[in-house]
Amino acid sequence: MLGVTAILTKAAERGLVAAGDDSVPPVDFESIREEFPIKQRRCYLNNASIGALSNPVIAAVDAFLADVRDNGRNNYPNWCQHADTTIKSGIATLIGASVDEIAFVKNTTEGIVTVANGLDWREGDNVVVPDIEYPSNVYCWMKLERRGVELRKVKNRQGRILVDDIAQMIDRRTRLVSLSAVQFSNGFRQDLAATGKLCASRGVLLSLDAIQWVGALTMDVGAYNIDFLSVGGHKWLLAPIGTGFFFCRRSALERLDPPSVGYHSVGKHEDHMDYDLTYRPDAGRFEEALVNFPGIWGLDAAVRIQLALGPSRIERHILDLGTLAADGLLRRGYEIISPQGLGERSGILSFRHPTITAETIAQRLGQAKVDLAVRGGALRISPSYYNDADEIERFLEALPNV
Repeated sequence: MLGVTAILTKAAERGLVAAGDDSVPPVDFESIREEFPIKQRRCYLNNASIGALSNPVIAAVDAFLADVRDNGRNNYPNWCQHADTTIKSGIATLIGASVDEIAFVKNTTEGIVTVANGLDWREGDNVVVPDIEYPSNVYCWMKLERRGVELRKVKNRQGRILVDDIAQMIDRRTRLVSLSAVQFSNGFRQDLAATGKLCASRGVLLSLDAIQWVGALTMDVGAYNIDFLSVGGHKWLLAPIGTGFFFCRRSALERLDPPSVGYHSVGKHEDHMDYDLTYRPDAGRFEEALVNFPGIWGLDAAVRIQLALGPSRIERHILDLGTLAADGLLRRGYEIISPQGLGERSGILSFRHPTITAETIAQRLGQAKVDLAVRGGALRISPSYYNDADEIERFLEALPNV
């Protein structure tokens, strides 16, 4: 098997592939598939829920735990330095950011809540969100209503969130637009370029729940004028549960007061008795204490696999699998729910049988060892880079006829 060491060695030999780079990657899809044991057991097409873990990711977690087993906390300073430099560097490369704009979080929600609780809200301010958001991007804004902040919901149009409709909701008291880069229920891909341009022109901050985008589609936070971006590692990144990262644009750093502070927030990891609440000069100020080092080591391995394969190649591969699945579903008489217009597609494909419930079909497929999800009364598949055309055909053949 390829193994994490070989992957990182090959990546180092040719240089990590930046987001959007179409150069030949140091690792190919065929060899990396061998690193996913789940392929020997199931046809797993549910990576938009919890992605399967690879051998290299598990090996990285085990390596860190073995270090603690053998050395206790003696390597603690090295852990902090490695996490703050090398690991954050890989994440920054993946999304087109700078190292000092990255903080570790345990999930997407933590990043979004950092924004919700960190901005200096005033009574009469408003925040704009779509009306079909995942709860993580709803409840924290609902809570702000107690402080006199208005929650404005953009009505979707057949599952789409149109930029013109967002514009209609913005006024002089709008502080923030917060939305999913890809909608979890139907896979609608937001026009981030137009959305970012709108927010910048109106002087409104833009916060993204990007967990359904990063790892499946190429991301460049600078090109899209994104101020805040939150990503959990356990979906498309195929990293351990309880890992993730938060991006805070350098120019927005002082606009966000850390809602939780601790000894890591001030960057004095060993000088515990010097009580000086001066925040770190980077996004690390949002990490109040010890981070999930074992999980972050796994996240690092997952990110480096992404970079070694090449983010743009991963995107094309995933979209090609989606096209194959959509064509097969239409031939079989199924209804495609996911928007399929130019620039609207993502790694998520939602569909429906005209008469049989989604729950019934999902149960049948599960018995055939084909895994997907049910969202909003529709079936949802989400193939990743380790999936292949044979698995799409297996999935299609397991479906009941129309």
